[in-house]
Amino acid sequence: MFDSSAPIGIFDSGIGGMTVASAVTRLLPQENTIYFGDTAHLPYGDKSTAAIQAYSIKICNMLLQQNCKLILIACNSASAAAYELVREYVGSKAKVLNVIDPVVDYIKEHYDGKTIGLIGTKQTVLSNVYKKKVDALGKNIQLKSLATPLLAPMIEEGFFDNNISESIITSYLSDASLSNIEALILGCTHYPLIKNQIGQFYNGHVEILDTSEIVAFSLKSWLEQHYLVNEKGQGKRAFYVSDYTLSFEQSTNIFFGSQIQLEHYPLWE
Repeated sequence: MFDSSAPIGIFDSGIGGMTVASAVTRLLPQENTIYFGDTAHLPYGDKSTAAIQAYSIKICNMLLQQNCKLILIACNSASAAAYELVREYVGSKAKVLNVIDPVVDYIKEHYDGKTIGLIGTKQTVLSNVYKKKVDALGKNIQLKSLATPLLAPMIEEGFFDNNISESIITSYLSDASLSNIEALILGCTHYPLIKNQIGQFYNGHVEILDTSEIVAFSLKSWLEQHYLVNEKGQGKRAFYVSDYTLSFEQSTNIFFGSQIQLEHYPLWE
């Protein structure tokens, strides 16, 4: 049995997963959280499956050493490439959640017979993991996917809410492969930061699915079902990166909504 006051471990290839961590802490402010960004190897979106699996196992070792009750893979690329392996590796030591299954469950409940779009990294889109899971629902849902590899680095560099980002976003969303969709999955944890710009492009005609919020509610539901919600006051936060730079620390307030202190954890030395 897990200790309800044990921390929630959240990891991503960099700082994009902080959109998920931020959503989790807004919804569950009493939970202790440990965030790990593998900034030494970002982005995961153009890495091989084998490499992502190796990185993910190494990070999980660190989070297990911190006695996490739950590990959330806050990265679509790692969720697609490494979730099954990580879950098998972690075993009964902690619960493992990913950022894909909660979104598929949400789609199942709300989009029977609809046409939905997906944008994400090359790794996420080419893995076909969303399509396989959506097809398996048997709900006659058509999924149209498009790899949008420029968006994550654009956001990491602070290029959003300006003419440059608007041009790139418009170019991608105008692609014929996303025609006639009724909802759009933001299949990368960076993308909630450009949710408003994407919404402006569609002018209210397409529902934008913010995966960070969907995942946070799913995590909360799991904790409640297993009586593992921490009831002991305000939660503590810890943030680690595998490769520290000042620019990363300065960028964290973009993703998390407030300035936080990153601690260098040299996982790969």
